[in-house]
Amino acid sequence: MNIATIIQQHKKICTLISQKKVKQSLDIIESMLVYASYGGFRDEFEDNKMTYLNILKYTMEGVDDPERKKIYNKFLQDILKLSDRIKQDILARYSGWYTYNVRKIEEKEESKRGKTIIQGIDDLAFKSELDRLLESSEISVSDDATGEAMSRRNLTNSIFNHLWLTDYYGDAEENLVDIIRHSEKFQWHEIATFVSAITLSSFRIWDSGKIKSLVSFYSDERQSVSERALTGLILSLYAYDNRLHLYPDIIEILKGMATVPGFRERCQMVVLQTIRSRETEKLSRRMNEEILPKVVKMKPDIEEKLDLDSLLGKDTGEDRNPDWSDMFKESEELYKTMEELAKLQMEGSDVYMSAFSGLKNFDFFREFRNWFMPFYPDNEAVDTIFGDKILGPGINELAEALYKTPFICNSDKFSLILNLKNLPDAQKSMMLKVFRMELDGLEQMKYENEFTDPQAVFRTTVTQYIHDLYRFYKLSDNKNEFDDIFKGKLDIYNCYFFKKVCSSFESEAALADFFFSKDFYSDALSLYLSLLSTRPDDAQLNEKAGYCYQQEGNYDEALKYYKLAIIIEPKSWSLKKAGLCLRKLENYKEALDYYLQAMETKEDDLHAVLMAAHCYLDLHDYDNALKSYFRIEYDDPSNTRVIRPIAWCYLATGRLEESAKYFARIDEESLTSHDNINMGHLALCRRERKMAAEYYLKAITNDKMTAEAFINTINEDCPMLFGNGVNPDEIPLIVDFVMMNSSRK
Repeated sequence: MNIATIIQQHKKICTLISQKKVKQSLDIIESMLVYASYGGFRDEFEDNKMTYLNILKYTMEGVDDPERKKIYNKFLQDILKLSDRIKQDILARYSGWYTYNVRKIEEKEESKRGKTIIQGIDDLAFKSELDRLLESSEISVSDDATGEAMSRRNLTNSIFNHLWLTDYYGDAEENLVDIIRHSEKFQWHEIATFVSAITLSSFRIWDSGKIKSLVSFYSDERQSVSERALTGLILSLYAYDNRLHLYPDIIEILKGMATVPGFRERCQMVVLQTIRSRETEKLSRRMNEEILPKVVKMKPDIEEKLDLDSLLGKDTGEDRNPDWSDMFKESEELYKTMEELAKLQMEGSDVYMSAFSGLKNFDFFREFRNWFMPFYPDNEAVDTIFGDKILGPGINELAEALYKTPFICNSDKFSLILNLKNLPDAQKSMMLKVFRMELDGLEQMKYENEFTDPQAVFRTTVTQYIHDLYRFYKLSDNKNEFDDIFKGKLDIYNCYFFKKVCSSFESEAALADFFFSKDFYSDALSLYLSLLSTRPDDAQLNEKAGYCYQQEGNYDEALKYYKLAIIIEPKSWSLKKAGLCLRKLENYKEALDYYLQAMETKEDDLHAVLMAAHCYLDLHDYDNALKSYFRIEYDDPSNTRVIRPIAWCYLATGRLEESAKYFARIDEESLTSHDNINMGHLALCRRERKMAAEYYLKAITNDKMTAEAFINTINEDCPMLFGNGVNPDEIPLIVDFVMMNSSRK
């Protein structure tokens, strides 16, 4: 049994149903039935097949049934649900996955207990009430606290597993969710993990009851729970986008939520932070391949500048951090990169993935639920450090500072705490010192953020939670059992629900501009085109759409939008961009017209002058090209780029002495293969054949130009050489001389 094949078949069924290709989907379902353990699936399949045959029959007979659309939608729901259940049955039977082993264990445990999860919660409630009664009567509670904590942890783990592993939520699960929401039996961090369990269950198998549960948890507005519920809701709706149109009741619920102030803004936060995860792998590569090697190389200098050896000395009168610009003054590039990463971190990008990816092997992460546990100072993982002689006395400050820091996700906070025990004593002391220094600053920053941005806490929690999810799907031992929600484009903004509920001009414009700023031009373009459908006369939108097309190499479409922008509002920038596209399309005459217009719009635009000169050069109008290049040389003497084209123009017009003077101004160390060829041309035009051959040989040997490229360049330049009196019969002989001599070197 090939599990991967079953998973792909199920995905194919979902796609086919979304395309209303029912016959093909029924054929695939029938082939999957062979491997299912539950015999009742065959009867359900035949019933569904008969229903569909009746729908087809009544359609062909022209029976006008006002309920037909509703019946058809219900049929499609049933087919999808059947395929979901068959897939789960086969996976449970053949995969050997952790997921289904846990489900078997939980079923056995419940059978042993002889009670349901809800009955277990009632026992917990009774025990809590009894403890309060005994305490108020000044009677000591004799139960072992450790044993009670263990019982509580076992119960909350069972609740997590039940919510995660139940395929379809019925009355019992609705009651369970209701108890969790409205009772005071659970801590906020326990409820947060239960929400994650519902989210994972929703990813595993579609159930509108799970969607409604996530909606209810979001609506409770409980901090650190509401954020997770909305994130899980949006990611679930994205995962099942191709079937959501079959559930109008869900869309109506979402539309109702959209009327609540702040909901759309919060949805956009989740979408934006999810999209940022696309940068994580690129950031990790930069850290590992570019930044960390440079930092390691600089380590001795940094240690000397920071005086790390005396950092823990008694005389610590200066608490301020060292000036980065001084520290990295010998590596300006690294300093700029660090500044860039700091900015990305402030925006919510995941810059720590590479740093913490190797710290997920602690036993803490072997407990599945802990991947989704919010960090809080009283967690048992923190308690284990109390016995450490150095960390113990300061663990409260350390845990509190970690709890408040917005830049590290929960999973990484636990990794950091757990790894502290393994550090040398000196580093432990330094860490405590750093965290004590940072605690007041974090408190002040938190206050300022909340004061200036009412959504700061919500945004931070969402960001951290998405980073937690990313680590689970990329690093956990069981990651191969789950469809990685972070693969693909993550184009949530194109989803059915998002367009129905959350989309607005402002939200699409904000997302488009984010993509644009991150060079995700394909994503940005789809949004700009959508925006242009409602505002076709917006010059800036046309410019941005044109630029996206340009970056994708589609110069025809880019030119179309640049021209529209110019009609609406002629600007130097768009005129020059139109000229660039026309040059790429080899329409040099029209390109020149646009550059000349740009020069009229902005007289001192030397870039437009330079590009106009290039167009003259393309058109072989060397005299006008020279005039433009001379203007650049006069107005911008530091611009050495004009030396080469001036030398070439002089050569093309037969003014060999002037050409030689300009070629002589090119720094010898910066000579390129084309410079050597052009200087060879100059020598050849002056009848200095041996010198010409030497330059040509340099182009091939020193600059490693291929023989094919060399010959093509010579052929392209032949008209210019003939115009300067070079004998056409000599060219093949000189080329062969160069090629034969280059092979000897």
